[in-house]
Amino acid sequence: MTKYDRHNAIRELVASAAVTSQDELRRKLVRRGFDVTQATLSRDIREIRLYKGPNGYALANGNGLAIEDEEDDSPSVEDVLSSFGLKVKQALNQLVLITTHGGAQPVALAIDREDWDEVLGTIAGDDTILIICPDQKSASALRDRLEEMIG
Repeated sequence: MTKYDRHNAIRELVASAAVTSQDELRRKLVRRGFDVTQATLSRDIREIRLYKGPNGYALANGNGLAIEDEEDDSPSVEDVLSSFGLKVKQALNQLVLITTHGGAQPVALAIDREDWDEVLGTIAGDDTILIICPDQKSASALRDRLEEMIG
C-alpha cells in the first residue's frame, strides 16, 4: 500500500468518526492493514494538514475527499475560524481573538497568510491571538469580518 492509500485511509477515518488521539488513529490504521509508526503518522497528519479541534482531528478542507495534488492550498481563514474561533474582542486598534484550546496557531497562520491591510501582525498563544491593526477603524472592520466568519 502506498503513502497515497494511507493518506486516503486517514482522511476517511477522520471524516467518518471522531478520532481524538494519534494512538487511536494509528490503531484504526492497523486494523485497515497499515502498520505505521508514530513518527510516520505525525508526518502524515502534517502533510494532510489535519487540525486537532475540540472533537478530535478534523480535515482542513472540511471533507474526506482525496486531493490529487498533495501541495494543495492552506486552509482559509473561514475554514479555521469555523472550526476553532469562539469570539473577538476589540481594544482600540487591537483585537483579541479567542479560540478553542490549541486553535490559536492555525488561525493566526491563516490570518497572516491573507496579507490583509487591516492586519499589521499577530501574536498567538494556545487559545488566544492578539491582532494589531493600524487604527481603530481598521480594527472595527476586521472585528466585524471575523465575527461573521465565526458565525
